Amino acid sequence: MPNVKIYVDETLYPACRDRLGQSLAPIRAMLCRDLIVDVPACQFAVIPVCAMPDLPRVNVEVQIMPKPERTRAVLMGVCTDLRRMVQAATETHVAIRLMALDPETYIALK
Repeated sequence: MPNVKIYVDETLYPACRDRLGQSLAPIRAMLCRDLIVDVPACQFAVIPVCAMPDLPRVNVEVQIMPKPERTRAVLMGVCTDLRRMVQAATETHVAIRLMALDPETYIALK
């Protein structure tokens, strides 16, 4: 389950909204392929924010459940591809953060 939140500076958002929206399906396809998950397991949110001028204007946070096949090398590849795809859509520098959730404490009601 990748839970993806894309935070976009509100002043940048209008110019990249359509491109970013069009990039979500390819991003989901890459995440499903590389993290070996089914589409219904995905959760996406694109959120306009008031970003600080001296920090990246676009930040992406990804939360996943840990699995043995999700090695650091695999996750670095996912982050690299995700950054490339979001940067292409937003035309600005993108910061990526990926966190593994604790399966003992994680609860999801769908």
